[in-house]
Amino acid sequence: MNTATKLGSYVLGLAVVFGGALGVGNAVGPIGAPASMTEDHTSMTGAAPTPAASPSASEGHGEHATTQQATEDTPGGLQVSENGYTLNPLTTTIKPGEPADFRFTVSGPDGEPVTGYQVEHDKKLHFIVVSRDLESFLHLHPEMTPDGVWSVGLTLPEAGPYRAFADFTPTGGSALTLGADLAVAGDYRPEALPGETRTATVDDYTVTLDGDLTPGQSSRLTLKVSKDGEPVTDLQPYLGAYGHLVALRAGDLAYLHVHPDGEPGDGKTKAGPEVVFFAEVPSTGDYRLFLDFQHDGEVRTASFTLGAGERPQAPAPASSGHADDGHDH
Repeated sequence: MNTATKLGSYVLGLAVVFGGALGVGNAVGPIGAPASMTEDHTSMTGAAPTPAASPSASEGHGEHATTQQATEDTPGGLQVSENGYTLNPLTTTIKPGEPADFRFTVSGPDGEPVTGYQVEHDKKLHFIVVSRDLESFLHLHPEMTPDGVWSVGLTLPEAGPYRAFADFTPTGGSALTLGADLAVAGDYRPEALPGETRTATVDDYTVTLDGDLTPGQSSRLTLKVSKDGEPVTDLQPYLGAYGHLVALRAGDLAYLHVHPDGEPGDGKTKAGPEVVFFAEVPSTGDYRLFLDFQHDGEVRTASFTLGAGERPQAPAPASSGHADDGHDH
């Protein structure tokens, strides 16, 4: 096996390894990678996170969804524990390409599994799993037993490192996104981050993205859905909205779950072809965006890569120290 290209095998007894964020999760600011986003004029704050995951943003449809974040200086999804709440994976083995019953709890400040959650976008908890190279994306909705144990069917397509996010609001508390790393044993061949893409094709659907991300400013993003070249004007509500957008900053996978401007039934939001979001990113770098939308009874995901801000210029080659005297050497 060529270790220069495969990055090694994830052995560890064929076990899934859970923990805080990788060291890269500590990077913030204009690193060419990201920070976090939050919602409604969504704000991704770019402060130095601690080595695991963090709170997140959420909520509120309407004129512009409002943002709630457990702390203002830590990106969402970079910490496994925040404000006394901890994400505790219980499943210890996942094999690539094989279905698994993934189980976990969220413990509260008292150390016991949390059983009280506020319903946000039709669910008590949203569970996102992405590969570290941002090639694979899953948006899942687990079921909870009365004792606070969550379970969901999970199939991870390839060996390698993944990041799992639990996006929720405990009853009486603030919205949080906690994250945990997991690694699936086997040969790992990471994919390069796709270059900037503003058009995505999913089955017979084409989704185009219009708008730019400007660090420190609210940015309007418009996603337009068409099928077989015709605009889709009858998108179906999915989890209380016409679209859900998850944005992850390349590098540390800082997380933001955004929702569109407006909601079904508010008398002004149309069922397509356009779905509008607002986002604010704190740093230059690349961001991977995943749009979930529902049409003809099926949920599909369109993915994009979008850069924010101007990239630093490469330094000019060092001078030889000679003035050009017109002589050949």
